Amino acid sequence: MPRFPLPLISALLASGLLAACSSTPEDKTAGWSTDKIYSEARDELNGGSYDKAVPLLEKLEGRAAGTPLAQQAQLEKAYAQYKGGEKAQAIATLDRFMKLHPASPAYDYALYLKGLVNFNDNLGLFSWLSRQDLSERDQKAAKDSFESFRELVTRFPESRYTPDARQRMTYIVNSLAQYEVHVARYYYERGAYVAAVSRAQSAVADYKDVPATEEALYILVRSYDALGLTQLRDDTRRVMDASYPQSSLPQTGFKAKANPWWKFW
Repeated sequence: MPRFPLPLISALLASGLLAACSSTPEDKTAGWSTDKIYSEARDELNGGSYDKAVPLLEKLEGRAAGTPLAQQAQLEKAYAQYKGGEKAQAIATLDRFMKLHPASPAYDYALYLKGLVNFNDNLGLFSWLSRQDLSERDQKAAKDSFESFRELVTRFPESRYTPDARQRMTYIVNSLAQYEVHVARYYYERGAYVAAVSRAQSAVADYKDVPATEEALYILVRSYDALGLTQLRDDTRRVMDASYPQSSLPQTGFKAKANPWWKFW
């Protein structure tokens, strides 16, 4: 094995260290003030470059630690993560903010933003393409969203975000009820009448004064009839007739799926 002189080994080591140092990313914010970092982050946010805004806001959070600006950086980072499609990271950022700053004057906004992240309004905006709305998708996020909005309207009834949160809560409740009806109809159309009854009953019992109740009652009538439970069928039909005297379902049967009833946000 060849032996190299010590000066040559030292030179090689030194060149390796220099190469390693030169490959270290330069921190362009090193000489920036916190105001400049914030200004640059805002520019990236306003331009829709959320992936570029997040690291700037993280820098700002560290540089301005212990100040209101650091709190602002946290919230804006959560917003950038949300808009950039990083929902889990946004929720984690908001949970951290609420744990660290329970008395923050921006706590209501943190709750509102957390509700928005889980609400995921993009499902609604694109449902007309697939003829599928939130009521037919995973309900966990909807329930988590409802809880955030509920805490907001309960703790901060005068918040500027509360009116919109209330509307979104109504939408979520309607969607959860419609989800039960969607599953009940799925079971009914496949002859699983006992399962259809169970889901339709859940919609009627758990959600009051929602649009889905009409179809839930109709599914109960049809399912009881298929099961030969005539007394329950007739009792449910009387309830349906009294509650929805103008209903066309008994005459027309299940209707083709119409456009979603909910508003665009």
